[in-house]
This record gives sequence, structure tokens and C-alpha cells, in this order.
Amino acid sequence: MNIEINDRLISFLMFLPVFLISLAIHEFSHAYAAFHYGDTTAKNAGRLTLNPFKHLDLIGSVLMPLISFASGAFLIGWAKPVPINPNNFENKRMNDAVVSFAGPFSNLFIAFILSISASIIDEHFSTMQYAGRILQLLNMGTYFNVFLFVFNLLPIPPLDGSHILYDIFPNRLMARYLSFSAYGFIILILFIYSPLWSYVVKIVNFIYNVI
Repeated sequence: MNIEINDRLISFLMFLPVFLISLAIHEFSHAYAAFHYGDTTAKNAGRLTLNPFKHLDLIGSVLMPLISFASGAFLIGWAKPVPINPNNFENKRMNDAVVSFAGPFSNLFIAFILSISASIIDEHFSTMQYAGRILQLLNMGTYFNVFLFVFNLLPIPPLDGSHILYDIFPNRLMARYLSFSAYGFIILILFIYSPLWSYVVKIVNFIYNVI
């Protein structure tokens, strides 16, 4: 009995570990940076770990990837936010900004590593078996991590960019803006389907092509 496996399903299953690990490193970076500055909230919650299962979010890490695959769209998702208490920081604004930036920066770093790995394989091991699949996986991982870097820096609550913006411009108006975090998912959906989203994609593509 011959069983045909859809090529897109194979790519999805291959990429899933990279997807989960990238999200885990993002959250771990937040937790580690916070711990470095004296906040043990994430550590006490068991989130100072690279174990992807500790960072899974039912909607962002499970349902959204499945919906993305079923719809044929680019794989998108998120992990469960790491709990942070800025009141434990010595320099509240500066430390909180660094902690907020640590997650996106980790994704940019991963993108560089994956991009370099892809270049090495393409130049020296392109004739080996499954080289094409490996290159596809590395390129997908690079693009996804560049996407995470740009996406999380958007100044839309509760994304990291909104916290960094508040740390730079701490005022009553920004504090009120951050209070809309509960509606962040709705705002993001509206933003994604707005004309402005094309500019985000252009930035992602530009960074991806540069690295």
C-alpha cells in the first residue's frame, strides 16, 4: 500500500521544531535578562528554561500554527509571555527596555546563525543527500526569526516594542496606551489586514536579504 505524503506537510513538520525552539529562545532571553537585573519572577514560575513546552501557548503555539498550515499561509504564532516585575529592577526604565529588547534580539541572532549555516551548506555541502531540504529548513528558519524580530518590535501592546516605547517616553498617555494590551490581539489582526502591513513585510524582506 503506497502512502503519499503532501510535500507541504513534510515542510511543516520539519519546520515545527525550529518554530517552537525559536519561540522558546525568545522567551528564555526575556527571563534571563530579567533574572540578570534582579527579577526572579520568571525563574520562580519555571520559565527560565529553553524547554519549549514550558513556553507553549494554546492559541499562539498550537492553534495558530495549525490554522496557518490549513490555510496555506505563512506559519505564524507566539509563546506564552514571560512574567516580569520591573519593580525588582534597580534601574526600572533602562532595565525593562533591555529585558523587552532581549527577546527580539535573540531572534535576530538566531537568524544570523541559521543564515550563516545555510551559506556554508550551500557552498560546501550542496551535493550531499537532503541538502535541498536542509537549506529549505534553514532559510525558512532565518526568515521566521527575522519576522519575529520585526514583529515583536512593533509598538502595539502587548508586543515588546510597546514596552520599549513606554520606557523611552514614560508618560500618562503611553501608560494608557499600554492598558489596551487586553485588546492587543484584535488590534494586531486589524493591523495585519491593513495597508500598513505591507511595510512590515518589506522591512522583513529587506533584513532577510541583507543577512
